[in-house]
Amino acid sequence: MSNEATRENLTDKNSKRSTVAADKFYRIGLTACATLILVILIAMVAVMTQNSWLSIREFGFGFLFGQTWDPVKNQFGALPFIYGTIVSSILAIIIATPISVGVAIFLVEQAPKWLARPMAFLVELLAAIPSVVYGLWAIFVLAPLLRVYVQPFFQETLGFLPFFKGTPTGIGMMTGGIILAIMITPIITAVVRDVLEAVPVTQREASLALGATNWETTKIVLVNASSGIAGAIVLGLGRAIGETMAVTMIIGNRSEISASLFDPAYTIASVIANEFTEATGDLYLSALIEMGLILFLVTFIVNGLAKLLILSVSRKTEQGH
Repeated sequence: MSNEATRENLTDKNSKRSTVAADKFYRIGLTACATLILVILIAMVAVMTQNSWLSIREFGFGFLFGQTWDPVKNQFGALPFIYGTIVSSILAIIIATPISVGVAIFLVEQAPKWLARPMAFLVELLAAIPSVVYGLWAIFVLAPLLRVYVQPFFQETLGFLPFFKGTPTGIGMMTGGIILAIMITPIITAVVRDVLEAVPVTQREASLALGATNWETTKIVLVNASSGIAGAIVLGLGRAIGETMAVTMIIGNRSEISASLFDPAYTIASVIANEFTEATGDLYLSALIEMGLILFLVTFIVNGLAKLLILSVSRKTEQGH
């Protein structure tokens, strides 16, 4: 009996040791993965800062506010590109958010299963289309449509506003914002749909049992899913800020700041894609790399503000409950 008890004790000890070793290995592995992401992030910032140091030393903070981009004279300013990136992304979010949320609500709350499943598949398929395909479609379909019908209508009805002045050409900030909205709509829709489906069915049943209408029940579901919806919008915004090819093909690529949505514009990603292979001078190349660093910082700041918005919405939701 004593030998059997000794064997059992040894077995238990060995089992505990192996469990402790597995837990330690598991913890080390997860820590290494998280640290790797942080190291990559720091390395990206360090490399971009090092390679853009010539431009930073030459122009300082004036680079952020300069409006002249003349590689021949070695004069570089990033403000028109920052303006184009932020305005086109905000325009895309304004257009895409109500459409995406509406489609997601329809798929989850209203559509029958035989219709919801194929529509959800089509939404996911739209998210997988390459951006260059969107750009080609925008050139041959969207731009002529805006030039002939949409922009003249806005000019006739709202031409007194600075946003709708100028010559309707179909190429410019409005077209870039719309194509971005089309591109991010499937992403936001897919995430919002998953968020709405995650809301417990019991909440819908309780609301209907109390005599609420379908619309009132949907509002309750939206309140409970508000933080997730905000996260989906942030994801779409991040895609819009960093989008390159489709915007490059349709936004006009002119370095200027204009209040009119009809005028051509330029984004940070577009100028890097267009001019990086042409940058022969060291200062020119350094300025383009600094543009990449600015794009990184703009994305970081926008996503940080969006995260604060999500936390604010979540706290208000919790207080409401």
